[in-house]
Amino acid sequence: MVSGGAGTMGVAVARGLIETGHRVVLADINQEAVVKVANDLGSDTYPIWFNISNYEECVEAMKKVVAEVGPIEVLVNNAGVLSNFKMADTTPEEWHRVMAVNLDGAFYLTKLCLPAMRAAKWGRIINVSSWAAKCGGLTAGTSYSVSKAGLIGLTFATAAETTRDGITVNGIAPAYVRTPMVEKLLTKEQQEAVMNKIPVGRYCEPEEFAHVVQFLASPKAGFITGEIIDQNGGFQFD
Repeated sequence: MVSGGAGTMGVAVARGLIETGHRVVLADINQEAVVKVANDLGSDTYPIWFNISNYEECVEAMKKVVAEVGPIEVLVNNAGVLSNFKMADTTPEEWHRVMAVNLDGAFYLTKLCLPAMRAAKWGRIINVSSWAAKCGGLTAGTSYSVSKAGLIGLTFATAAETTRDGITVNGIAPAYVRTPMVEKLLTKEQQEAVMNKIPVGRYCEPEEFAHVVQFLASPKAGFITGEIIDQNGGFQFD
């Protein structure tokens, strides 16, 4: 299952997973968009639309997925919304909106997928964090940066709880993947300033991000858990 499956990064991830033999459940809030993506990608996809920030909708969606496709073996918590408001301009409503999608949704889907993974003694959970979680946000706002830091904490906590269950739980912290969301919410001046600061001199391509997901979802990554893989073009080393 790939949440945010109708977005640029979700589509790239889905295509990469299909290439490596997976059937992909595309989850998104936008029915029209996710159905179109599923039609474009072909028969190895199953589209489903629901609001991941609503636990009851997640429960019903997962029941449908299990009944019609089967239990989820690989979960990619990719859905997210971007907010560029810094602390002074972040309203409580904006804070809760961002947290509900970026962090609550990942928690809900993880909670619902884990029982089947534990029963099978195998599973992969991949959380999409952000470089903003580590730097506090260059252009990203307070709520976004904190929500992505929360995903790192969720990765660590879930990994610690599942180490003996045949499940790996890892995260990716990309910076400035070339997506319409990033390009739309940054002014031309901000984009030029960011490009000048990225050490490699360009955005991360969605396919490059998808390659990391492919690896973490594969048997080759079976001895890696509780890890956050940086993909930031040299912004930060650790």
